[in-house]
Amino acid sequence: MTTKILNRHTGATLLEVDGETLSGANLAGANLTHANLTHAKLARADLTGADLTDANLTHANLTHANLTHANLTGANLTHANLTHAKLARADLTGADLTDANLIGANLAGANLAGANLTGADLRWVNLTDANLTGADLTGADLTGADLRWANLTGADLRWANLTDANLRYADLTDVKLSGADLTGAIRD
Repeated sequence: MTTKILNRHTGATLLEVDGETLSGANLAGANLTHANLTHAKLARADLTGADLTDANLTHANLTHANLTHANLTGANLTHANLTHAKLARADLTGADLTDANLIGANLAGANLAGANLTGADLRWVNLTDANLTGADLTGADLTGADLRWANLTGADLRWANLTDANLRYADLTDVKLSGADLTGAIRD
């Protein structure tokens, strides 16, 4: 069986891969711009440096996937499972990660400027040196998250859970924190 990845706007085939699942597939450097990957099974897939600009990854399974240096600008990752995914230095500018599961993910140095992370599960995530300028983290769970050196300028963290989060050296300029739980959080 062959799996086709289609452009969600034109319906044109972007890539064909053998098998029903893309779990463990090597898609490093692939151009998947505007791809429709709704409900895709991409666990442990190598997407290092892949271009997923404006891709639809709603409900996709990306557990343990490697998305280091991937371009996910404007991607829809609503309800995606990114547990323990590697997203170091990935570009998620303006991406929609509403209610996504990112438990234990590595987002060190990632660009999440303007991203929507409303209700996202970010427990024990590594966000060191990440850019979260203007990101919406309303109601997100950041328990135990490492946010050292992160830029949170203008981010919305209302009603977020930051229990035991490490905020040392993070830029919290104009951050909205009303209703946020900062119990045990480490700050400067």
